[in-house]
Amino acid sequence: MPRAGSRPAIPLDDDDYPAYTMGRAAEMLGTTPAFLRALGEHRLITPLRSEGGHRRYSRYQLRIATRARELVDQGTPIEAACRIVILEDQLEEAQRINEQLRTQGRESRPKNST
Repeated sequence: MPRAGSRPAIPLDDDDYPAYTMGRAAEMLGTTPAFLRALGEHRLITPLRSEGGHRRYSRYQLRIATRARELVDQGTPIEAACRIVILEDQLEEAQRINEQLRTQGRESRPKNST
């Protein structure tokens, strides 16, 4: 439990927590802030904003940006790379949901009594 007047703990295990500034994110990805802004313009990632209005990125967003950078580095136009990454992400989510439903279906089936 935090002490009175202390700052709340940063959720280090939260992939969606906007922990990284634009400069730090660009440095980690080996790219430029302009590349990150372009990903936002193409609606691949939407950074959260700090109270001062600065862009902040999560680990999840950095993974998405990394995949887009890989595609761009291979010669894919940024617009196409963003669309590919969006589709890959949607497919992964659909597969995860399908697996959950399959698991739930197996658990709810009556056992054979022979």
